Amino acid sequence: MTSPPLGQTSTNLGGWVNKVGVWSATERTDWFADDRETILHWREKPSGQHIELGIAEVNLVGLIGELGAAWSRWGQPLLPIGVLYDPFVERALEPWSYGIYAGGQSILVGTPSGVTLAPEGGAHQSIKTPSIGIEQPGCVTYEPAFVIDTEWTLLASLGRLGKPDGTSAYLRLSTRPIDQGLAAVPVDPAAREIRRRQVVAGAYALRRTDDPAVTLAVMGALVPEALAAADRLDQSGIRADVICITSPDLLYRAVRARQGQDPADHWILDEVFPADRATPLVTILDGHPHSLAFLATINQVPTTALGVTRFGQSGSLDEVYRYHHLDTESIVGAALDLVD
Repeated sequence: MTSPPLGQTSTNLGGWVNKVGVWSATERTDWFADDRETILHWREKPSGQHIELGIAEVNLVGLIGELGAAWSRWGQPLLPIGVLYDPFVERALEPWSYGIYAGGQSILVGTPSGVTLAPEGGAHQSIKTPSIGIEQPGCVTYEPAFVIDTEWTLLASLGRLGKPDGTSAYLRLSTRPIDQGLAAVPVDPAAREIRRRQVVAGAYALRRTDDPAVTLAVMGALVPEALAAADRLDQSGIRADVICITSPDLLYRAVRARQGQDPADHWILDEVFPADRATPLVTILDGHPHSLAFLATINQVPTTALGVTRFGQSGSLDEVYRYHHLDTESIVGAALDLVD
């Protein structure tokens, strides 16, 4: 299900639509079926699995909430996934939250997100949504950077749907192309399984160094900038660990669990933020910086939180990142300030 009407192209769902078709009560003629240059095939039929709702975000979350309640009302669990531009999550927040409260278990995908959507200007650039994901009850939020992380977190989210103790999920995604080789996914099956468990639990070490002087904790689309900053710091003789955050929501629950305030597990903190590797911390995300600032409390370390606190601007990605102090140079500067 998508909203607005161009969602299937702007959110990169064209392949899904081509594969499963569009739902319609009756089969309708595809007047462009003979157009060989058509990339998106809009085939409407009763067996279609994609539902287009137009510019109507409230209708979208209302529908996935109702479909997500089928497990308790009809004994038939469904797996509803709604996709919309990430800033419009705020527009649909109240009915979506009520649907979760009423037992509707669904997955909401906000994409594209943040100031990474630079060419479209400030109106389409979300700032507060990472915090919404952390604070929404009955929901687990993820913001993966890589395709494999997205696959693992989406499968975990689907596995939580349609059951008495189930939960909804919110995936905040980006359409920015990222070199997938940066994920450095382990080849060894055992190591790969450890990575998967950590991804689903909220974070993993993307780069470990000997005797680190600083830690860069980054989430989502800004992973390339964080890795480039780590390379620059290394050239200056300053070793930096890089931690990839996949769920600030689950990490915050783990922090509260360690304090005895939440029933969640907290093993992920010891594996990804062990006390013997505690260093000054720079957090980086394409969203409000306070969403990751709490990570400094894990080991009580000095921190600088980088993020977006102003309305977005239209421009090239490099220009917009520089404007918000999210570029490689700004990350390096924040790290140097902490270790000096």
